[in-house]
Amino acid sequence: MWLNITILSLVTLQRLVELYIARRNTKKLLERGGFELGSNHYPFIVALHALWLAGLWYLVIYQSPVLSLPWIFAYLVLEAGRGWIIAALGNRWTTRIIVVPGETLVDEGPYKYFRHPNYMVVAGEIFILPMAFGLWWYAVIFGVLNLAVLGWRIRTEDKALEQLREPPAGTEVQPPESAPEP
Repeated sequence: MWLNITILSLVTLQRLVELYIARRNTKKLLERGGFELGSNHYPFIVALHALWLAGLWYLVIYQSPVLSLPWIFAYLVLEAGRGWIIAALGNRWTTRIIVVPGETLVDEGPYKYFRHPNYMVVAGEIFILPMAFGLWWYAVIFGVLNLAVLGWRIRTEDKALEQLREPPAGTEVQPPESAPEP
């Protein structure tokens, strides 16, 4: 039981540190002239992740599930991937979609091989951590919900970052008019 609580405590601490880093980086990006897109779906992402983590706490405390070390190892591998992603993006890593005119997309680290490595890690985390506690049904429910929200997020991000991929010569990235977001 104490090992389960220790693991969830570390995951919770990690999430809080990531939110701090993301908030700091978002502020810096906005100060450099960046603008946010996709803010309409952000509360859904936050709510989903908060419910996922709160539900894990509840189930771990009140059901005392048996811990699976292979699944914990898989989760740790994902966290190494997250570290690689954050290192590759540096001060551009955030939990929001921020576009800074004049900047190009990162094409180093995992972004050299995958378009959305962070979302691959997030999808894995949402599924694997519950599996580590033997909560397969919880992993499936939140895995499916997360994939739905990620689909929305990826479509929005792809549209936002399209203008940074290969802008036509002589054009500059501009914030969108007050058009509704997808």
